[in-house]
Amino acid sequence: MPGTIFTNIRILVNTRTESHLLYGKELAELPSIQNGWLLVEDDTIAAYGSMDNMPSSYNSVKEMVDAKGGLVLPAWCDSHTHIVFAGSRENEFVDKIRGLSYAEIAARGGGILNSAGKLREASEDELFNQAWQRLDEISKQGTGAVEIKSGYGLTVESELKMLRVIKKLREKSPLSIKSTFLGAHTYPPEFRENHQGYIDLIINEMLPVIGREKLADYIDVFCETGFFSPEETATICRAGMEYGLKPKIHANQLNLSGGTQVGVALGAVSVDHLETMDDYAIKTLAASKTIGTLLPTAAFFLRMGFQPARQLIDAGCAIALASDFNPGSSPSGNMNLVLAMSCIQMRMLPEEAINAATINGAFAMELSQELGSITVGKKANLLLTRSVPSISYLPYAFGSPLVSRVMLGGNWIS
Repeated sequence: MPGTIFTNIRILVNTRTESHLLYGKELAELPSIQNGWLLVEDDTIAAYGSMDNMPSSYNSVKEMVDAKGGLVLPAWCDSHTHIVFAGSRENEFVDKIRGLSYAEIAARGGGILNSAGKLREASEDELFNQAWQRLDEISKQGTGAVEIKSGYGLTVESELKMLRVIKKLREKSPLSIKSTFLGAHTYPPEFRENHQGYIDLIINEMLPVIGREKLADYIDVFCETGFFSPEETATICRAGMEYGLKPKIHANQLNLSGGTQVGVALGAVSVDHLETMDDYAIKTLAASKTIGTLLPTAAFFLRMGFQPARQLIDAGCAIALASDFNPGSSPSGNMNLVLAMSCIQMRMLPEEAINAATINGAFAMELSQELGSITVGKKANLLLTRSVPSISYLPYAFGSPLVSRVMLGGNWIS
């Protein structure tokens, strides 16, 4: 017998018979059904349509959910986070308000190295419990899929500890989770003058264990001035690819680092951040199948210029949106805020932002066959909003908690 049917949905958002990655102007196309219904059987979207043609046989379903004029959307797909970390860094937040630069904070033991020190002292259980609470929080805000990176370990033992925590989260959480190895996040102090030594540690000691235990789907590198060069990035990513890890790149956040170009050359699934782009980097990305993942809440928190979303979209790039949830530069995983900020600060249309946070986000985690749209046969990862007048109201009312209920895999989690 059918399980759950939603009725009186003001707008059923992002209904697609098939899914493909959206480039450029396609992002503004958001197929939707006014006054709709949707049927869930077990953990799967089984059928949907307009209330005018809802079959009478569905009146005998196990659970009837009257949406009461709310919207139903595919749950958010957050394709770039650092959710496994030990403790917060609000003291650095205050230091920034007082005028200290990132370099000055790092020189005082802050930044990534601060998180690395805390993480080394934390047990796997402590890290799991903290991350579990964060997953619970973001799932209730409508996120149904999330990518989680390592990168606060910076030693063989601690990086593996992070990845094993992510694996445990993946096994136990109702969210769909992808794992990324980001050992090349920065250079540990003991390797500050010996970059090749740390790269050798990543390649010769970390990657063989990661490959053997199947601890990651992707490999990521912070390709940035003062961190890892394009050449070093390519070397590390190619080593990861030998173990089946596909590349994702932290690219062009602080400078024109060449990260976009090296990511495209490697066939990276995505290049992420992109606050600093020129015409050449934009054209390179537009001519590729690599996704540009934009992280507006990180730019907001760091008081940086926002990513040039309009130029990227107008050039024909494939764009995804993600939260960058981490303790230093984006201590929030609220994708509703990401959606609003993308429209308000990056001038993305609401339709573009929703597509970037759902179907293109799913592509950025290679989950598009099961998530990211309202499609028969896909997993029932859904969010139901309060009664709102339109799609545009979601980013417009940026401070209002509009998500009413969330379903993951056909089960209510809020």
